[in-house]
Amino acid sequence: MNIITDINGTFTLNNGVKMPYFGLGTWQASEGPEVKNAIHYALDAGYRLIDTAAFYKNEQSVGEAIREHGIDRDKIFLTTKLWTDEMDYDQALKAYDASLKRLGMDMVDLYLIHWPVTGKFKQAWKALEKIYKEGRVRAIGISNFLPVHLEQLLPEVEIMPAVNQMEFHPYLIQQDLIDLCTKNHIVYQAWSPIMQGRVFEIPLLKQIGRKYNKNQAQVVLRWDLQRGVATIPKSVNQARVDANANIFNFELSTDDMKAIDALDCNQRFGYDPMLV
Repeated sequence: MNIITDINGTFTLNNGVKMPYFGLGTWQASEGPEVKNAIHYALDAGYRLIDTAAFYKNEQSVGEAIREHGIDRDKIFLTTKLWTDEMDYDQALKAYDASLKRLGMDMVDLYLIHWPVTGKFKQAWKALEKIYKEGRVRAIGISNFLPVHLEQLLPEVEIMPAVNQMEFHPYLIQQDLIDLCTKNHIVYQAWSPIMQGRVFEIPLLKQIGRKYNKNQAQVVLRWDLQRGVATIPKSVNQARVDANANIFNFELSTDDMKAIDALDCNQRFGYDPMLV
């Protein structure tokens, strides 16, 4: 059972590594001052997970921001991802090294296959397994893998993915996928949890928020964690970075959790993994 305590809390991955259940996403945060400032705001607010990707084109600044802040590297959980055009086995190995070079790091804590490219994700996974077995990454996982992709991948793995990072929010729950991940001890992690700001347009979330003196984003991020879903909201605005972290002094009731669940309408705002 996942216990939600404070911003320093963690979920334990299937290899025993502890991953913060709350962190900062950096998609669309520009290389340079924008992403660096966001990371400084987040680390000052107590965040200890930073999520980036080769595709985001901001790894260099992410690494610089972490070093400049002064927090010990071993106190920060850093994730990056393999992009779709480097998924051949040898390409994937080189891509990891390239990410490390841009980040200025010896290793990252979690390396993910960013999208399940048809015909390529199995060989990419073999490359990630090699990196893991060499002790050059603490955990490996996947992103945007639906049941059809997992059903192809899992029978052939030597090392079970530790995380599946997915678009997840009140309009897109995908309970069958959550159940499949849970069955295989794969932690579910939400990207775009506040629907690129659209949660602020949902009357029910505003109504629930009034009960707890919280805004819609805070309600949804708390809902994520109570559902056992790790979450990485993205913001480059200091006030929002701070507000998003202010979710550990209340607990949603069972009825409110169910009401938010009932908003599910299988609506995506990001790319559909079936079209990769």
